[in-house]
Amino acid sequence: MLELKTYRTQVHNDWCPGCGDFGIVNAIQMTLLEMQLEPHRVAIFSGIGCSGKTPHFVNAYGFHTLHGRVLPIATGARLSNPGLTVVAVGGDGDGLGIGAGHFVNTGRRNLDFTYVLYDNGVYGLTKGQASPTLPKGVKTKSMPAPAIIERVNPIAMAVASGYTFVARSYALDVRHLKQTLRAAIEHRGSAFVDVLQTCPTYNDINTKEWYGGEDLPVKAPRLYKLEDSGYNGVVADPSTDEVNTKKGNALVKSFEWGDKIRDIAPLLDELT
Repeated sequence: MLELKTYRTQVHNDWCPGCGDFGIVNAIQMTLLEMQLEPHRVAIFSGIGCSGKTPHFVNAYGFHTLHGRVLPIATGARLSNPGLTVVAVGGDGDGLGIGAGHFVNTGRRNLDFTYVLYDNGVYGLTKGQASPTLPKGVKTKSMPAPAIIERVNPIAMAVASGYTFVARSYALDVRHLKQTLRAAIEHRGSAFVDVLQTCPTYNDINTKEWYGGEDLPVKAPRLYKLEDSGYNGVVADPSTDEVNTKKGNALVKSFEWGDKIRDIAPLLDELT
């Protein structure tokens, strides 16, 4: 009988206390259990960075790949063994820096696997340099000066690249993240999940308290769920203009940042 411990390993976890990676790994394990996916039918691929250790902590087939190269390797696995449930994971630097070209072309191919982005705004493994998702002008405690170039918008990039399932969740809301991951894995086509997370060691700006809105004049969480406001990202018929309308809606919402950040599953779900 499959239990949560079925998907856990005995490998020592040395992530920093409070790291958002813990929530993501827990959500992955809980998703596999909920879907009753046997470990030998699952393959998890990772790039380089703190997130790269994910396959070490999930009892399934795993491959710790090269920096920025997780997506082409996961693509090869998906093509060679269609019976596998393939999940690729990587950090924002790994996926949107050196791996940006692979990110775009994976969306264009629309193969049936899920890519989970660990998005904390810094390169955590190499001491906290600004990653592609850190906003211009922001200076974390690990940086000598503020970021001098514009940030990459991973949601907008995914929509433009052709991913047919695009969503965002939050590492410290494991229940919402589990629901999001299940929807992504069950989607037939390329699925992308941007997971906002904390890095307590290097990013002292986007903290748990910041996401919770504790610094605002009127304290209220910055994150909100678009599905609770009636937003519907499902495209019933991609052969019509509905797909372009909903892609446009997704792009508009993707630029929300600051006092309000959308936290939604899914932002775009194109039925293929």
